[in-house]
Amino acid sequence: MTGNAGEAPLLVVDDLSVTLPSRGGPVPVLDGVGFSLGREKLGLVGESGAGKSTVGRALLGLLPAGAGVRARRIALGPDELAGASPARLRQFRGRRMAMILQDARHALDPVMTVGAQIAEAVRAHARVDARAARRRGLALLESVHVADAARVWRAYPHELSGGLGQRAMIAMMLAAEPEVLIADEPTSALDVIARAGVLRVLDELVAARGMGLLLISHDLHLVGRFCDRVLVMQAGRIVEALAAGALDQARHPYTRALLAARPRLLAGAHARAAP
Repeated sequence: MTGNAGEAPLLVVDDLSVTLPSRGGPVPVLDGVGFSLGREKLGLVGESGAGKSTVGRALLGLLPAGAGVRARRIALGPDELAGASPARLRQFRGRRMAMILQDARHALDPVMTVGAQIAEAVRAHARVDARAARRRGLALLESVHVADAARVWRAYPHELSGGLGQRAMIAMMLAAEPEVLIADEPTSALDVIARAGVLRVLDELVAARGMGLLLISHDLHLVGRFCDRVLVMQAGRIVEALAAGALDQARHPYTRALLAARPRLLAGAHARAAP
């Protein structure tokens, strides 16, 4: 599934491989990763170290110096990004494809107010003055359900709760109205209530703006409930792709092992454990 039937995908990735430098030479991190993303919610799951975050960073050109990136194709709509120079990637980063990092309170600049950082993102993609950037930024905060946008605008990242920080980062990433949004573990540092709020915002963005969302997570239960499709990643390769509603029908041994590892509440367990 790539959104509406017959609709061209927003993003196509074909045979993406990445190596990272080490003292012993290049270390393979991704090997032949391929998928397409439409106007949908696509989950990318796997254990820590599987290479999930590297996929998102490779697509945006955010890997460290010395990383080796090759792909047969990385197409963002009609534009080919495979082999693109850093200068060309900067033309697409934020404007066409953006990334939400794991913990906003650490990803945001601690010595700048949230408003200053959002305004900077707005002005990076539009020729507007400071007043117009503030209006646009406050509207973005309100669009992600920040109740007191003016207070959050004046606040520093450490003054916000985890949920508010994540919403502020989402607002910043929406400054240029990207077509594809990559969310790297956007709820892992949040409590249950804040997590539900952030997921609701992401769901509304896909539905209202027709965006494509790549949700990177280690939480198979979360992506199974929230996403349309799921890609399962092991040791730098995608080993299985299936509809989120069909997770229980997964056939790959690794996916079956992840499903079996999910915690379960056993009825009466406390009663049986009592002396």
